[in-house]
Amino acid sequence: MPKRLQDVRQVAEIVAIQALSFIAGEPERLGLFLAETGIGPETLRQSAADPQFLTSVLGFIMRDDAMVKAFASSVQLDPTNVAAALQVLEDKPWERDIP
Repeated sequence: MPKRLQDVRQVAEIVAIQALSFIAGEPERLGLFLAETGIGPETLRQSAADPQFLTSVLGFIMRDDAMVKAFASSVQLDPTNVAAALQVLEDKPWERDIP
């Protein structure tokens, strides 16, 4: 069973990295994200290895419904999967996993 949980976390991290790429794809969005996180463009790539940073990436996306939909569409995910990935990275159980 722990193997499955690790796979879920890896998938959530991949979703977060895709979200970072989505954010970086638009200069205005990237500027807002960098201002909010305090990360400089020169350290963005290094920060992507930090699980807490990846949580902040998905948190940024999740604050705006239109952005969630645009991101989910761009990577062919259901928007609820973006929320699930954030919960995994926050170490919160996804509501479907709770009996």
